[in-house]
Amino acid sequence: MRRRFAAAIGTSALLLATLALVLSAAAPPALARNLRGKTAPAAAMSDRAAIEALESSYVEAFDTRDVDGIMKVYARGKQLFVFDVVPPREYPSWDDYKRDWETLFSQFPGPASDKMSEMSITVVGTVAYGHHIEDSVFTQKDGTKKEFVVRVTDVYRKLKDKWLIVQEHVSFPVDVTTGQADLMSKP
Repeated sequence: MRRRFAAAIGTSALLLATLALVLSAAAPPALARNLRGKTAPAAAMSDRAAIEALESSYVEAFDTRDVDGIMKVYARGKQLFVFDVVPPREYPSWDDYKRDWETLFSQFPGPASDKMSEMSITVVGTVAYGHHIEDSVFTQKDGTKKEFVVRVTDVYRKLKDKWLIVQEHVSFPVDVTTGQADLMSKP
């Protein structure tokens, strides 16, 4: 188990490092400098602001339990692929992921709220990637609250001059000794 877990972590780190390397190699020189920590060009900053606005609209829709509003931040059809924390864990299309949200809100019919923190976004042309922490609170049928803190990694694409999420990975840290998810892990 530990070997497989360590291998999975190593593979994920390698994939992210490779993605950063490929994107920085393909990026124009000014944007490549941005990836090394220099000031971003104005276009990248306006793209970043557009992605931040996209994420804000997601939070607003979440807080009002508006599934259609949530789904507006995602690319339609098979352009979307999501790994989520709930079974079946893999959602290979927009329609599949929309059903996941509908099921989630039906299981927690009361008020919901979501807060994002530690957001990081890197823009490389018409592709961007980022990560953040989401602290979500759901209300069960009996009125009790259930809180989850998840880690989210997103890949964005600019499609027809609009930024949308095309890939998302949602996860909890896991205690490798017990195999239990840490639903409240906060940095």
